[in-house]
Amino acid sequence: MIKVEYNVVAVMSGTSLDGIDIIYVTFSRSRNWNFKIHHAKTIKYSAKWKALLANLVNKSLGELKALDIAYSKYLASEILSFINKFNIRGIDFVSSHGHTALHQPEKGLTYQIGNHQVFAEVLQQKIICDFRVQDVEYGGQGAPLVPVGDMLLFHNYEYCLNLGGFANVSFEKNNERVAFDICPVNIVLNHYVSKLNLEYDNRGKIASTGKVNNDLLAELNQLEFYNQLPPKSLGLEWVKSLVFPLIDRYNLSVEGILRTFIEHIAIQISKVLENQSSKILITGGGVYNDFLIQRLKEKTASNIVVPDNEIVEFKEALVFGLLGVLKERNEINCLKSVTGATRDHSSGKILFPNA
Repeated sequence: MIKVEYNVVAVMSGTSLDGIDIIYVTFSRSRNWNFKIHHAKTIKYSAKWKALLANLVNKSLGELKALDIAYSKYLASEILSFINKFNIRGIDFVSSHGHTALHQPEKGLTYQIGNHQVFAEVLQQKIICDFRVQDVEYGGQGAPLVPVGDMLLFHNYEYCLNLGGFANVSFEKNNERVAFDICPVNIVLNHYVSKLNLEYDNRGKIASTGKVNNDLLAELNQLEFYNQLPPKSLGLEWVKSLVFPLIDRYNLSVEGILRTFIEHIAIQISKVLENQSSKILITGGGVYNDFLIQRLKEKTASNIVVPDNEIVEFKEALVFGLLGVLKERNEINCLKSVTGATRDHSSGKILFPNA
């Protein structure tokens, strides 16, 4: 008999390098899926790990494989500390996204470090992980994967918008789920504010003092990605090869860059939100950028709903926990309508500690 309740430690590390999000959550199934988050914590990366992860795109495959082992051990130790801190017992499994080191689906490549067998050995727990690889093998983008969670956990919103390293959106269109990356967000904003020795632009205050450079804004809005039809996804490689060089050519102040890029984000997101009377769930670290949210509200007439902090900060970890549950049940957790794969499928790898 298939279980209807699962106790899961769910783990997410995103491209913005904010840290490792870990939650302990119970999923239960009645008519719909429900969840209760019991404990949640973000572990900030040390300067060493942050530097290593920020430079993954420049490493060879051999270097990535070595780092995969080290990161798997590191991840396991942080999760173990979390489990011990909250005295958690009776875990069904750990469901983990890992950290994206390489994402070039057009070449059939995606690599998330932190999914090595040593992960299960250190934790002595069943692990469900590595959710993107199978989708790329089926011809998909391997991303975004969160829309399954949007569909099953947040179905009372017309749009689910996440503002993390990148902005991504999920919604129903023609009776199927559609989702894609819209544009970079914190991955660009944090890069430039770091030049002021800051981790982020608190509440968007610095951006609000800058002036829009209309020439740069026009060039950003003309990037070819924005003319592509979904499914489509973005990665750090794209930002480093196209966005940073474009911005840097203009020699603007940090304030001017932030202000211009926030305008770019607001424009690109407003283009996607076609249904102007819709209810939008908005999550991710970008929610705390008051200036960005203000510009979004001014660009759309939609009802923007910011949920409680737990959902804002840990929604992606929550959804990857659900993806693990669906894999455990051998149910669909990757949608071809979202990723462009040849089929819907149940993705992920299951690791068991050696007996």
